[in-house]
Amino acid sequence: MKISQKGLYALQAMMVLTRRYTQGAIRIRDIAYEENLPEKFLELILLELKNARLVESVRGAKGGYRLRRAPSEIRLSEIIRLIDGPLAPFGDADQLRVLISRDADHSALYRVFLEVRDAAAKILENTTLADLISREPAGSRPNVSHRKKMRNRKIDKKKKTEPSVLPMVARGVGND
Repeated sequence: MKISQKGLYALQAMMVLTRRYTQGAIRIRDIAYEENLPEKFLELILLELKNARLVESVRGAKGGYRLRRAPSEIRLSEIIRLIDGPLAPFGDADQLRVLISRDADHSALYRVFLEVRDAAAKILENTTLADLISREPAGSRPNVSHRKKMRNRKIDKKKKTEPSVLPMVARGVGND
């Protein structure tokens, strides 16, 4: 399964809203700052999440975005399907079942693809935003007052270059 950069940003934003769920609405600027996300792109993502009724916006001086439901009621599968479409790279389950029944020569391969798709879907369907936050190591996030102090410092505007996929080491013959 591959998640787009947009999907990753959506998940990161939803994690911020989960961590700060009891604090009310959070401004886009604060979410972008906390996760080092591009503010304009985040605006579009949050609008999409709002239209899907996963978040809601609050107007005014204390305005911003907040989760529409409790973090324990929002599954990762909802967010990923909304932003990136189907959960698995092999198509949806119905398409795979059709291939299994029509292509006897390759049905074993399609069955494996269906098992992979079902396993990925099961994990994402059974993992909520609350589950993600509970898995974070204690003290892994700076507290809000620390972030406010850091906001006053000059921020490096250079684009952070992180791989969107975990790097793999490729070894060829003779490279051992």
